[in-house]
Amino acid sequence: MKKIAFHTLGCKLNFTESSALAQRFEQAGYTVVPAEEQADVYIVNTCTVTAEAEKKCRQFIHRIHRRFPQAEIAVTGCFSELRGAEIRAMAGVTYVLGTADKTRLIDMKRHGATRPDAPGTTAAATDNPANVTAAREQAAPAFTPLHSAKGRTRSFFKIQDGCDNFCTYCAIPYARGRSRSATIAQTVEAARRIAADGFKEVVFTGVNIGDFGRKNGERFVDLLRALATVDGIARWRLSSVEPDLLDSEIIELVADEPKFMPHFHIPLQAGSDAVLRAMKRRYDTAFFARKAEEIRRRLPDAFIAADVIVGFPTETAADFEDGYRFIESLPI
Repeated sequence: MKKIAFHTLGCKLNFTESSALAQRFEQAGYTVVPAEEQADVYIVNTCTVTAEAEKKCRQFIHRIHRRFPQAEIAVTGCFSELRGAEIRAMAGVTYVLGTADKTRLIDMKRHGATRPDAPGTTAAATDNPANVTAAREQAAPAFTPLHSAKGRTRSFFKIQDGCDNFCTYCAIPYARGRSRSATIAQTVEAARRIAADGFKEVVFTGVNIGDFGRKNGERFVDLLRALATVDGIARWRLSSVEPDLLDSEIIELVADEPKFMPHFHIPLQAGSDAVLRAMKRRYDTAFFARKAEEIRRRLPDAFIAADVIVGFPTETAADFEDGYRFIESLPI
């Protein structure tokens, strides 16, 4: 029985995908072992959101190849999508796959493929993330809902992937492609499988979950209503939802439906309107403040979180002070 190990960097979406892939390898007869133990195959699921994440990816590949030179190393995820040529040149790397090709690895292994770099991905075509036209025109792969299979009571549920926003600081649309999701019916059926696996709490994950269903003529809030009827799941928890996609219907649903936790993570990114414009965000500080106040008014005990980028290019000391004061004024 062959051993396989996973090393995952980055977001909960990556961890969800690694967990789902590990489950498939277990079903195929592999034994999953910790990443620092000796294995026949190592899957490195990478992140490119920061330079530090990319550095950790390189370090892990070098360390594993030094310790276990006979092992196969498969590199997938956002870093491999954008820097495929760099990763192919690294000693010990056997497979390089883009973000849409993670689940193809098990099929490659079954058919005895030796070094199949994934065709049709950005990594296979270019290492230049500035190639906006190619990235935007790239056909989005089909979407299948996934959930993490490890854990006692909580599962992370991938309901969406990709993004159409192209904020100026973010490489994710180039790495993961355009926004896409399954239908409400398909997603509810996947949720029933999560319930059948015994999980009691489900956390939604994706790149831009509020965009769910838009290209299918469906809405995120209607998905939430449908999921509230799934038996066996006691708690649903939203992850990050863009301010312009967190509409009043969603807030009302969370307030009225006991299964939905009063938990909101709303990306702010900057507390200065000048910086928000430079980032090409789709709201201003006044809009964000109204959204936070609406949540607090409807759900006085709600947990509201936000994240902020400081040191954005063009940010002045005055912009920083504006952002600092704005954050202080928010009910977060």
